[in-house]
Amino acid sequence: MKIIIDLVKNWTLPLAILLGALGFPLWKHFGFFVPYFIFTMLLLTFCKIPVSELKFSSFHFLLVALQIAGSLVVFIILKPFDILIAETATVCIMTPTGTAAAVITRKLGGNAASLTSYMILSNLATAIAAPLLFPFIHPMSGGIGFTEAFFIISQKVFPLLVLPFVLALFLRRFLPVVGTRLAKWQEAAFYLWGLTLMIVIARTVDTLVNKPADKWAAVWLAVAAFLVCCLLFTAGKWLGKLYGQRITGGQALGQKNAVLAAWLSQTYLNPVVAVGASAYIVWQNLFNAWQLWMERRHPQKDLA
Repeated sequence: MKIIIDLVKNWTLPLAILLGALGFPLWKHFGFFVPYFIFTMLLLTFCKIPVSELKFSSFHFLLVALQIAGSLVVFIILKPFDILIAETATVCIMTPTGTAAAVITRKLGGNAASLTSYMILSNLATAIAAPLLFPFIHPMSGGIGFTEAFFIISQKVFPLLVLPFVLALFLRRFLPVVGTRLAKWQEAAFYLWGLTLMIVIARTVDTLVNKPADKWAAVWLAVAAFLVCCLLFTAGKWLGKLYGQRITGGQALGQKNAVLAAWLSQTYLNPVVAVGASAYIVWQNLFNAWQLWMERRHPQKDLA
């Protein structure tokens, strides 16, 4: 049994992609579970975070500014050339840091506590920015105006990203036994991530199958996601170097909750954009694998 569990852990990404792609006629119908899975994963992660380690600095706020302002600037620049590529780049940049980023940061010798503080801020920033920018980026059909679209998106995105943190604080303060128990369920969060990824991939493949004209667009969106991934890791490392946190900055800005990005794309943008967000999952994992390999060969513990 342990061999099977280890196999699933080591090959979660390819297994989730393979099962989602092959079983998309079935798994696409489970899309309504995705926001609940994301909420649960964030709650389990936040329950594990010691509040005493949350310390915010100008470094974190600069990263947030780059995350939100950068997504808008990139959209304005790319929109005249290709709206799908513009939306892909925007949602990938705007999406908050992935919950596993602190683990990778620690393995690379970075500052996991600093990364965790930024993860909280980036989730809050996305919860505010997405309802504000999405109606501008991709107006809703049916004559729905900006104000109505803002409230529609806010009602789903804000609770999804903010309530897990608030609930974790509540449990830690008033029900510490429950909070402590949830903090130990990180393995459950890992499996939820794999299941969520499988559903997101299934919905992405379903879009491609039912919209053959978008297949070539999908290729370009995957390329765009690769370039955005390179840009974010590079910009994060550059800014982090100025604060003595090169590794932390790279992971904070580059390692995204791309499953959330895919869900946001499928729900509020053009569903084809989810192809780019799904591709980002692959690119960032390949880059992290390369970084971990390089770290094993040439440890650099002084780069935070």
